[in-house]
Parts: sequence; C-alpha cells; structure tokens
Amino acid sequence: MMRIRALLLAGLIALVPLTDAAAQSRGRDRDRDEDRREQPRNYPGQGLRDAPRSAPRADPGDVARRVQSNRPGRMLGVQERGGDYVVRWEYPGGRVSDIQVDGRSGRVRGDD
Repeated sequence: MMRIRALLLAGLIALVPLTDAAAQSRGRDRDRDEDRREQPRNYPGQGLRDAPRSAPRADPGDVARRVQSNRPGRMLGVQERGGDYVVRWEYPGGRVSDIQVDGRSGRVRGDD
C-alpha cells in the first residue's frame, strides 16, 4: 500500500511541471495570436479605408464610362494624377487628347 502511495505521489510530482509548461505554452500562443491580430495583413485593397482625403473617390470605371458616353473615338487609358483622373482619348482621325476628370465627383473638366 505504501508503495502505491509513493508511486502515485511520484507521478503527481512528475505531472506538475508538465501542466505548468503547458499553461505557459498556451500563454505564449495567446500572446502570439494577439501580436498577429495587431499587425495588419497584406491583401489587395489594403489601406483603401485609410487613404488620404485627397485621394479620388470616383471609380475609374465610372470615369471611363462617363467620358465615353458623349465622345466619338476610343479610350487609350486612365491614370490617377494628383487626386484627379486623366483619360487619354483618341478621336477619329488620330488626334490624341488628355481629358481631365475630377477625382471626387467624376465630372469631366476639359480636354487638353
């Protein structure tokens, strides 16, 4: 009987450091998870919510459709410049023009 008690006591003493180590490990994992949550993740579109107020608010696709709606010719491209958009446009006959579009409202400002 004494021998069984001694073995049980030895077993309990051996388990105490293991449970303590397991608890510390869970604490470290929890800390790592919190660190991961605090760090921003990289994904497409990241930072759009935090973009400066001078950034364009009009959608480039909407800008292109608005420019195309009342002009003959074809669009060559859309670029963002200083909070506005510049649509490069080729008119029939080969003349190329840059059309300025307000970045916030999407209104066409004029042709160059």
